[in-house]
Amino acid sequence: MSPLARSLVPHLLRPRRARALHTSPPSDLGVLACRLASRAVVRFAGPEAARFLHSLLTNDLLSAFSADASSTPQRYAPTPNAPARGPAAPAYAALLTPQGRFLYDLFLYRPPPRSQMLDRTGSAPETGERPEGETGEVLADVDAVEVDELIACFKRYRLRFKVEIDNVSDDFACWQRFGRDVVHTEPSTQEPEAQSIGWGQGVDHAGESAAQGDDHGWQWLKDPRLDYLGYRGIFPAPLVESDKEADERHYQLWRIENGVAEGSTEIPKGEAIPLEYNLAGLDAISFEKGCYIGQELIARTHHRGVIRKRLMPMKFVDENGEELEQAVIPGSEVVDEASDKKIGTVNTALGSRGMGLLRLEEALTQNSNIRISNNKDVRVKAIKPEWWPAEWT
Repeated sequence: MSPLARSLVPHLLRPRRARALHTSPPSDLGVLACRLASRAVVRFAGPEAARFLHSLLTNDLLSAFSADASSTPQRYAPTPNAPARGPAAPAYAALLTPQGRFLYDLFLYRPPPRSQMLDRTGSAPETGERPEGETGEVLADVDAVEVDELIACFKRYRLRFKVEIDNVSDDFACWQRFGRDVVHTEPSTQEPEAQSIGWGQGVDHAGESAAQGDDHGWQWLKDPRLDYLGYRGIFPAPLVESDKEADERHYQLWRIENGVAEGSTEIPKGEAIPLEYNLAGLDAISFEKGCYIGQELIARTHHRGVIRKRLMPMKFVDENGEELEQAVIPGSEVVDEASDKKIGTVNTALGSRGMGLLRLEEALTQNSNIRISNNKDVRVKAIKPEWWPAEWT
């Protein structure tokens, strides 16, 4: 990146230097940003890319990507090489097995087409049909561990759809901006002070091109799951020097505190029932769209209205209520101390915090005593997240 481009990148797009990791929730660390090494970027390119994904995934992508552009506020400064209107909000969705079990989660972004970019003078493009030869494109933020299998899986479903599927992780990286001070006060899907990078005439166009991230722009967009989680984006790689980013474990702790799992490490591939892992509450599932893979089980479970187990955040403490660090490993069973009956399993543990699939009746009972099965000294405090709808409990 040229010195000019670096100097013009706003402070909001420059994550703070990494701090010592707190194993308690990172609420005291202010606003942080980190590159998500656990995520990779896959590009779906072609005139039928959005329709192809819509036919397979749990969310209504056609509605998400065709939202009325007039509802997105006009940019407050002409920005060459940027879209005339803000981009469509990202969508969160999952690919399931035919039996309705979780396979992969995806954050989906649809960059504005080149024909809708402002020109060098900052003038808006004329409305009209998409130019001949201009193809659609969707970028997907996916689990890096599973990226090769994910691509192979989508290619098996491609059939006659006109879509190319490629791993572009060498060109792009996934980032998250989060913390208690990240507040959404604007109706836009974009962070008000970081909508995009760009400037008018009379600048080094080489620096401008670098800062625009080529054709896609540098944009933080609201996390499509929860306001609590902050902003997310796919940026050209590298975005900043490695010593400017926060440790990704800060973001993992932030998710754990809010009871939000991500990727197949935390949502067991081929086993997890999406509604038990709260994907409906995270806007990953549409109950209004047509068919998709695994829909039958999801619809039946949803309309029955009975979900006895859910993923919940938890805290590991001793008999005096003091937090215990590194005392629990994923896979540990959680039992009710009175009956010694298993009520769930820890699937994620980091420091004194974790997440696990627990039976709601036992976990949320007042004065319940639950502990780790193979370690009587470790007690578990199940926590009901603030964002849960009242009807879940």
